[in-house]
Amino acid sequence: MTQDTLRYVPLDERCVAYDRMAKVLSFLGDNWKVRPTLNEMAEEFGLSPFHFQREFTRWAGLTPKQYVSAHAHAAAGELLREGASVLDASFEVEASGPSRLHDLFIAHEALTPGEAGSGGRNVTLTIGKGPTPFGKGVFLFSDRGLTALGFIDERPEIVARDGEHTGRAEADAFADLVSRYPNADIRHDDHAAEAFAEKVFEPSATVPVALFGTPFRRQVWRALLEIPVGETRTYGELASMIGNTKAARATGTAVGANPISWFIPCHRALASDGRLHNYHWGVRRKRTMLALEAEYGAARTG
Repeated sequence: MTQDTLRYVPLDERCVAYDRMAKVLSFLGDNWKVRPTLNEMAEEFGLSPFHFQREFTRWAGLTPKQYVSAHAHAAAGELLREGASVLDASFEVEASGPSRLHDLFIAHEALTPGEAGSGGRNVTLTIGKGPTPFGKGVFLFSDRGLTALGFIDERPEIVARDGEHTGRAEADAFADLVSRYPNADIRHDDHAAEAFAEKVFEPSATVPVALFGTPFRRQVWRALLEIPVGETRTYGELASMIGNTKAARATGTAVGANPISWFIPCHRALASDGRLHNYHWGVRRKRTMLALEAEYGAARTG
């Protein structure tokens, strides 16, 4: 699927498909060695082969067959880290734009230290929900850019395989972002958020960022942007990347404080044991993001 083709796949459609695609890719991650046929994959999820192929390809950016082949290619090189073998295929820099990560204006402090330090006093922000490729998102933004992005889980009670927190209900997700700027003038506008979502997830988009972080945190966030798509780094490795090998714990804290999920790829950071845990918006979503990137990268180099 080309960038031009992806450009016309409605974001709403990809958002609705997320829950089923997460399950599909988890299934393929567990069963790729037996090379299931298109008919077998479609039957597993109660779809016709035509509709399964169409939905998968429009969401992921490559066909089910390409996805399974990518698994085989990756396995031939080295075993992927736990969780990085299930779901990542379309939104890379040259493919569709949402991860045009090096176009982010990370150094741009659209919220001044004073504004951020005061909890957003005299700052006007808009919050609302809108579609993303990973389910419904909550967007907090100003006329200067994206301030925060989180995610909503319609069934946050789902228990992950490792027993960890899997996501946040709508009210919790809104409260989480609002709490970061308690003194800001925040208006709720879902229509504006939907329009903003279409703008930042548009294939050729550049994503302006309106946030403030300490110099150390901005260093860590820049380091996250330097992790190649399809790869991960431990907190210790990130600390080495910023030239502070003794700051692994502080680096982990900075990763957790990242306000803009997906675009600043904190999902690529792992603890020293390689486990996928403590992702703010749910282990299932982190596993999905990593796997999509891992398999897309393998498909491009295979």
